[in-house]
Amino acid sequence: MADRAMKLIARTLAMFLIAALLAACSGPSALPRAPLEGAAIGGPFTLTDQDGRQVSDTAYKGKYRIVYFGYTFCPDVCPVDVQNLGAGLRLLEKSDPGLGAKIVPIFISVDPERDTPAALKQFVSAFHPRMVGLTGSPEAIAKVAKAFAIYYKKGDPAPGGGYLMDHSRVAYLMDPDGKPLALLPQDGKPEAIAIELKRWVK
Repeated sequence: MADRAMKLIARTLAMFLIAALLAACSGPSALPRAPLEGAAIGGPFTLTDQDGRQVSDTAYKGKYRIVYFGYTFCPDVCPVDVQNLGAGLRLLEKSDPGLGAKIVPIFISVDPERDTPAALKQFVSAFHPRMVGLTGSPEAIAKVAKAFAIYYKKGDPAPGGGYLMDHSRVAYLMDPDGKPLALLPQDGKPEAIAIELKRWVK
């Protein structure tokens, strides 16, 4: 009887030991894998910023990047998304200035026909003081959009003139080497964006 009880105790202790080891392996010390790690998103580019300067992706090396594609004449979606992204970054800057300073928000136009550097400057400055606006030739925009898996298409002319652009609605967080980390919830609350930034920016 005693022998049987000892075996039961030993088996129970072994189970607790295994459970403890598993918990240790999956605890806070285990680094989560970024959702977009290894995805073929992003790549080299050379575009024109809101000050009319030609810049390449290497200008942002060493910085995390929020990358969003849109256009300044967008009547509703783009301004809301970019406002949320800017507000989310400001929340992180307020709670953790060191982390916030590591991030560059970048807005890339899918409407180079109308989005001149001057138009971009007025647009991005309304959402965050460090936001970068990028435009370029139709060929350059097509190339960078393809690299980031972004769909866009010019719509039919509107009755009163002008046109809309149909485009993908995503915000990427890229690492300091320009590799993709995660999608940001740009259509959600700024608090959710700040939480996601803090999750991946180190």
